[in-house]
Amino acid sequence: MVPFAGWMMPVQYTGVIDEHRAVRSAAGLFDLSHMGEIEILGEQALSFLNYALTNDAAKLEPGSAQYTLIPYTDGTIVDDAILYRLDDRYLLVVNASNVEKDLDWLRHQALGFPAAEIRDVSDQTALVAVQGPCSEEVLRPLMDADVVTLGYYHATQAMVCGASVLVARTGYTGEDGFEIFVESGDATRVWHALLAQGKPLGLIPVGLAARDTLRLEAKMALYGHEISDQTNPIEAGLGWAVSLEKGDFVGREALERERRLGPARKLIGFEMLERGVPRAEQPIYKDGVQVGFVTSGTYSPTLNKPIGLGYVPTRFSRLETEIDILVRDRPIRARVVRTPFYKRERGASP
Repeated sequence: MVPFAGWMMPVQYTGVIDEHRAVRSAAGLFDLSHMGEIEILGEQALSFLNYALTNDAAKLEPGSAQYTLIPYTDGTIVDDAILYRLDDRYLLVVNASNVEKDLDWLRHQALGFPAAEIRDVSDQTALVAVQGPCSEEVLRPLMDADVVTLGYYHATQAMVCGASVLVARTGYTGEDGFEIFVESGDATRVWHALLAQGKPLGLIPVGLAARDTLRLEAKMALYGHEISDQTNPIEAGLGWAVSLEKGDFVGREALERERRLGPARKLIGFEMLERGVPRAEQPIYKDGVQVGFVTSGTYSPTLNKPIGLGYVPTRFSRLETEIDILVRDRPIRARVVRTPFYKRERGASP
């Protein structure tokens, strides 16, 4: 257990490798109650969200969700988030370490939208996730909603063990899976029910360490690593979550210019060609000169090789380009590769 954003969080339960492989082969159970939940409602909720976020919230139908970013005026990133459109409100799920900062920024941007109301419901809301190829089988007997037909990045209200929940087909692992929003007082009961139901199928609880290796294999950005107030969505490969067509929004001018001119640097994926495991903040060299830095690195339990992400000048971002990662003051050869490193097999649910 370690302190994280004001919480005590499990780094691991039985071991990182076991937990990682359980999610890839069967299912894992995650306690994500540290995440922040912000409700936006009122007549100007949509107008405000389309001004304060990069993606186009107008495209959301009730029960659907989208990945989006909260931008600063210079186009850099306050946070990344998932926005859900519910029947009478929107739900914005943000990173635990950024909740207070996000709220301050969003409330500042909302000054021009007096009919938009922002509510922090983080303390009243717990979040648990079931991720992996067996996740649907775990949830189906416990839910009164049809999780089989629930589409990817869609959510529905349901009952589980007498608790009212919002179940969403979303996740941070690269696998099929579900995230379940539940009132804090009901969370323990739901957690134990999921654990008991899933145990015969191979489900085990999963901690922070395996969550990180899973999301890295799937090339999912982590705030403070791949994205931050020093990076923008275009160079981070998240331009698909920026809708310039929707009209004016915070940071639009800077992001339009970045897209038009092209980013000076890009986020790359790489694999090591020699012994050595890359770690965040290690320098990246090309021809003996430092040209960038590692944002995340690990030994991939799925691929059985060391992999990483990092920023380099655009001219060094082409596939097969060889670079050096400085590991313990020693340059280790690496090669730029296609990402994501891991992708669920075609035809797999959802």
